Parts: sequence; structure tokens; C-alpha cells
Amino acid sequence: MPKGTKFYLHVFGCQMNVYDADRLRSALVNRGWVEVPEDTAKVIVFVTCSIREKAEQKVLSALGRHGRSRSRASRPLVAVIGCMAQRMGEELMRRFPWVSLVAGPRHLGLVPEALDDALRNGRRHLLLDANAREVIDLDEIPIVRSNPYKAYVTIAHGCDNFCTYCIVPYVRGRFRSRRPEDVIYEVEHLVKSGVLEVTLVGQNVNSYGRDLKGYGFPRLLEDVASIPGLVRLRFTTSHPRDFTDDLIEVMARVESICPSVNLPIQSGSDRILRLMNRGYTVAEYAAKVERLRDALPQLGLTSDLIVGFPTESDEDFRASLRALEVFRFDQVHTASYSPREGTPAARMTGQIPEETKRERLCAVNALQSEIALEINKGLVGKECEILLDGFAPKGEGLLQGRTVTDKVVIVPGGANCLGKFALVKLVRAEHWCLHGEILSLRAFPLREREVRDRAG
Repeated sequence: MPKGTKFYLHVFGCQMNVYDADRLRSALVNRGWVEVPEDTAKVIVFVTCSIREKAEQKVLSALGRHGRSRSRASRPLVAVIGCMAQRMGEELMRRFPWVSLVAGPRHLGLVPEALDDALRNGRRHLLLDANAREVIDLDEIPIVRSNPYKAYVTIAHGCDNFCTYCIVPYVRGRFRSRRPEDVIYEVEHLVKSGVLEVTLVGQNVNSYGRDLKGYGFPRLLEDVASIPGLVRLRFTTSHPRDFTDDLIEVMARVESICPSVNLPIQSGSDRILRLMNRGYTVAEYAAKVERLRDALPQLGLTSDLIVGFPTESDEDFRASLRALEVFRFDQVHTASYSPREGTPAARMTGQIPEETKRERLCAVNALQSEIALEINKGLVGKECEILLDGFAPKGEGLLQGRTVTDKVVIVPGGANCLGKFALVKLVRAEHWCLHGEILSLRAFPLREREVRDRAG
């Protein structure tokens, strides 16, 4: 590739997209490219999400603005990769003639060479994932990252669950575990590069190992947690149906595994859960939450919830509100149902009017905000430890970090504090975060028992 080529990555969507972007960033920098702001880039890569229509509209708007804002002579090379690229394919090239590369998520390994060819020779590349089980991956450890202290590591590609509302199996393909030795090797190198916290990611991490012999997710979690120098280990996302007791046992026993779980409930109605093909009832979900909280008393529990799924009645919706009140999640990622072309739910009768979906979304957000604020207010006055990993999004002289239970904490501080563990006294609560004051800074964390003793 031409040395010194200026590039910009515009990342949308989930942690897997962040991971893919970090690997691509590392690959380009290792080839001598330079990351710059968007308005000075010669190559712009959109890493896209297709989970909801709104996510796609953001990309389409950005592509449209980009084409209108520059003359043909000064227009950079534009690439679109990821789930939306796979779903829309050649249509993106027809609608936006300035797009030179479209690549699905399972063809990431071909992207650097395709960018090089497009720059040198002006060729356009359409790299779609025709084989739902094949992966042409990018063999690059994400040493150059958007965050130097934390990293995501994908442990599996695709998904075989086929929830009726979800586009993922159609754009990311069928489930395939990465080899455990590859995951461990990558985490070891990330730790050597300065990473303190790793999050293992997949569409359903609990499925890991189903296509391997005698090696499942609990074992992978324990093996990764044993890597010297790795201080915190997280994972996302889990499917309630596959969350096993042996996984809970490993979490309770291994201190470096953070006691935080994202366990999407999606609906509080058993009827809607059946239509969604989720494979569990609310009672079965409740039993797993009870076992988790018994084993991990300080558990931070988050969830996902969809309102307005086809045929959702007022009674079904009230059941979702009751679920929020019963489970008292620390945070809930809520969304109104978004029909995705090609999924079974998009073809169902009984689609809910947009106005009704908006009203229901507002109601669940209001209730969950109240619950989260009550939970967070109960923590004011206590002490906790956070990894200071970045500047707060708003406010001068403010840093942010997360507790082991995945609570966002904002504190006053300067850049010299980043990458350190801060013992913090919590002084104020909002529904989405806590505010604190730094009591002390350390290069390595206190042991969990020391933190509990300090907090009383």
C-alpha cells in the first residue's frame, strides 16, 4: 500500500464492530498508513451495523452528505464494510457511485488488499459473504486501538439462534467458534501492549465451543482469566437459554472475571417470547437470575428489551413493565421493534403502529430510568474502584471509568490519571452514571476483599 496514506474509520454499532475496526486500524497503520480526521482523509471506511433501520439510516445519511460535500477531484475513496454492507450489497454502489469497496463482515481479511487495489488502479470491489460458514478473517491483533487500556476480542462469528426479529444470522452467517489457542494468543499480546481489561464478544458467547470437542465457554473464560497481567475480564452478550450453572461457578470463583452480565430478556410476555423464538419463559429467566444473584451478591445485571413486536398487546406490554419492576436491572438497552427485511417477524401480521411503539418505548425508558436512579442513589456514600479509561463525554477536566459491576463513574482528573485504578468515593447519582471523588490512585487494583472492607 502507498506509505503515508491518510485514512479515517467511522464506526457504527456493536462491540464486534469496534473490534473489527481496531483490527483494520492496526493493519493499515502497520502498513504505513496514517489515521487522520475525516475531512483530511484520502480513504474513509464506514464500519456498519444493520440491527435496526435507524442504524442504517445514519450510514446512508453520512454517505449522502459525503458525496455532496466534496468535488469529484478531491473526493476520497469510500469503503463500506460490515453487516449493512452485506445486507445491501451492490445497491450501495448503485446509490453512491463514490463507494469503491463493499465488504461483508466475514471478508474482513480481504479489505486491506482491496483498498490498495482501489487506490492504485481505481477498481471497485464487491466482497459479499456467499458462504454463510466461511470466514476470510483479518489475521491482525488490534494493537492500535481507540482505547489503549481496554480491548474487545471476538471469540465466535455468526449466530445460529434465528430469533425471528434478528438480521444477524443473515448478515454475519452461521455460528463458528474461533480456536481457543488463537483467542488466548491474542489476549496475551494485548496484555503485553498495555491492555488491562478485555471483553470477550460474540452474538451469543454461551454458544462458544459447540462446534469444538470438549471445550466450552466456561473453560475459555477461565483460561483467558489466568493470563498473567490481565486484570479484568468481561464478556457479552449472553443468551438466557444457554447460561449454565458451570459458567456461574467459574464467575464466582475467579476474581478477575467481573461480576457483570448482560442477559437480554427482550420481552416480559411468554407469548411474545415464543413468537420471537427465544427458547425460554420468564419463569426460566427468573430462575437463572436468582442463581446468578445468589452466587454473585454484587452482580451488575443489564438487559435488552424490545417493545412493539408484532401482535404485542397492551397486556403483553404491561408484562414487560412488570419484568422491569421485578428484575430491577441496572441498565436496559431498549428499542422499538424495527422490521428487518428477510426475517420472519417482518412478514408477520399484526405489525404495531409507529405511534404506539414510540409511546411504549417512552414508558419503558421512564420506568427504567426511575429504577436505575434508585439503584444508583443507594450507592452514594460508598467507595468503589474504577479503571480510568477515558475522558468523560461532557465537561472539562472530567474522566470516566467503570466499576467491576460495569457502572460508569465520572470523576475530576487529568490525562496523567488515565490507565490507573482509582479508589473513589461516590458522591452523586444519575440514572446512567455515578459521580465520585478520587481517594487514591494505583497502577494495579486493590483485591476485591480490600474494596469491600473499605466500602463497609
